[in-house]
Amino acid sequence: MSNRIEVPYTRVLDPEGRLVGELPAWADDFNLLTDLYRRMVLTRLFDQKAVALQRTGRIGTYAPTLGQEAIGVAIGSLMQADDVLVPYYRDTAVQLMRGVRMEEILLYWGGDERGSDFLDPRSREDFPICVPIATQALHACGVATAIKIRGQHRAVVTTCGDGATSKGDFLEALNVAGAWQLPVVFVVNNNQWAISVPRRIQSGAPTLAQKAIGAGFHGEQVDGNDVLAVYDRVQWALERARHGKGPVLLECVSYRLGDHTTADDATRYRSAEEVKAAWLEEPVKRLQAFLAGHKVWDEGREQALVADCQRQVQAAVDNFEAAGTQPAESVLDHVYARWPAALGDQREMLMERVSRRQKPSPDAARHPLPHAVEGKHMGSSSSGGRHE
Repeated sequence: MSNRIEVPYTRVLDPEGRLVGELPAWADDFNLLTDLYRRMVLTRLFDQKAVALQRTGRIGTYAPTLGQEAIGVAIGSLMQADDVLVPYYRDTAVQLMRGVRMEEILLYWGGDERGSDFLDPRSREDFPICVPIATQALHACGVATAIKIRGQHRAVVTTCGDGATSKGDFLEALNVAGAWQLPVVFVVNNNQWAISVPRRIQSGAPTLAQKAIGAGFHGEQVDGNDVLAVYDRVQWALERARHGKGPVLLECVSYRLGDHTTADDATRYRSAEEVKAAWLEEPVKRLQAFLAGHKVWDEGREQALVADCQRQVQAAVDNFEAAGTQPAESVLDHVYARWPAALGDQREMLMERVSRRQKPSPDAARHPLPHAVEGKHMGSSSSGGRHE
């Protein structure tokens, strides 16, 4: 007996940007479509710059979004201001569209506490980036429970990779979301690789979307390289959640064209032929081809867009680098809302030690470091960032 459970699969554009079936009613707005395209290009160019900054030692480990831009841009386009995002570490596109500045993202990945300033609850209720795998899914259910108790018409979106769906935290979150019919949308970025573990061996389920069925709610697949398809299904899922109709799991089938993070080397576990084939289905060129086919995009517009995006990215890098080095004691700023009295002595001890280290000794003044040694200390390293 077959264990195959059929789940819906949505695709609007094929890899060549040709329409498959009927164009959704909302998708005849080419101003919207060109805006989605612009956002995807900006995300990709920022992503490239972030990787370059890591390679030169100017930020720490970074998780690229190369090839997965359609998912984040679609989510960010559709979330309302009072919805809540509970992200994972590959959500640069969504965060940019939710008002996080590029320089703040660079500060975050640079290990600078000021990179957490965008978490100010006075401005938004989105959660910070979650690096532990799948724990954010349960956090999202907690938020969704509060929204439901309050009777609010809001939605929670939580994201994760395909590897996270094998974690107990994820399955527990599905269970409580289904049991309590919570207003939460689970978006799984199935980019085919959980670091070095391929999708085909990490789960025996024919689809990841069907994991929702056992929890008592709807799950479906969507072509994650097709921003129109992702937009259409995220729009439907968010409206469903806001109107109290329960959770949805969307499995967006994409491909991680780059390394898992800048601490990874994907050439060790996957072939160049596989990656080359995946490039033929990537989302940016797909939408570009569709727009060009409808005479609303051309080479001139492309060049102007790239130049504008590069200016925005460079301005963000300049702001990031102008921020300078934070005080050493700022490492304590986001540990407690109020520093516990029982740890007061430890804090004072740290402050005293920092103060001593910041005062140059007389010997250091008389005998400065040789230029070569100083350069080695302050310079970049091609092997990675400070936190690897």
